Amino acid sequence: MFVFYVIAPVFQSVSISFYDWDGIGTARWIGADNYAELLDDEAFYVSLKNNVIWLALYMLAIPAGLMIAIFLNQTVWGIRVYKSLFFFPFVISQVVVGLMFSWFYAPNFGLFYKLIEAVTGQGVAILAEENLVTYGIIAAGLWPQIAYVMILYLTGLNNVAPDQIEAARLDGAKGWKMLWYVILPQLRPATFIAVIVTVIGALRSFDLVSIMTSGGPFGSSRVLSFYMYEQALSEYGFRMGYGAAIAVVLFAIMMIFISGFIWKMWRDEKEH
Repeated sequence: MFVFYVIAPVFQSVSISFYDWDGIGTARWIGADNYAELLDDEAFYVSLKNNVIWLALYMLAIPAGLMIAIFLNQTVWGIRVYKSLFFFPFVISQVVVGLMFSWFYAPNFGLFYKLIEAVTGQGVAILAEENLVTYGIIAAGLWPQIAYVMILYLTGLNNVAPDQIEAARLDGAKGWKMLWYVILPQLRPATFIAVIVTVIGALRSFDLVSIMTSGGPFGSSRVLSFYMYEQALSEYGFRMGYGAAIAVVLFAIMMIFISGFIWKMWRDEKEH
């Protein structure tokens, strides 16, 4: 099933990227013309830049999720309520998250708009500002992503060897030293999964962009996955070959980051 639903479509997408095809009629071989067109496509570069911003800022989910997991890994009164509150963003749909943050940022009545207006005297319509819209959408995406990473680290913390913690305490380790030298090395499997899912989440990021801005204003919040959809499956022309070329570039970027992290993890394990 993995070969049929994942591996084969990847190779099929690469093949389609060398054709001019509307998805219905006869595909016409054009070689690397779709990739050559990408090099002169301003919208592609805007989407690529936004994806880089997504990737850089989405990595904040990993330390944030770790800190929350450490906080929730305590035995204190009401901890189950806290866990439920922090877990909540993970279980709701991305569509719902997008709608909630759209209302949160909404001019005139949105809570964020009102807070900025109260502090500065003038509200800011985040989703209507070309220079701010991408950051507003990323903030919406980080909310459930931090919850996801938190769950991964909570699971990892349950497997931390208590005897190593006690031995470290006897040696005088505490605070950051305890975290860095004792706990984090045992959380490497959780960190590996957290980085993988965060990179994938940052690079696909289609649903929030679609719900909150549809790529606007003036295409300034497009990401590669949304631009691929626009070119291949929307009213812009059903350019399946061009959309496949965008998908191949996105896949290559994803594989570069993930392969690099896998190589680093493997090298670290080999050294130890």
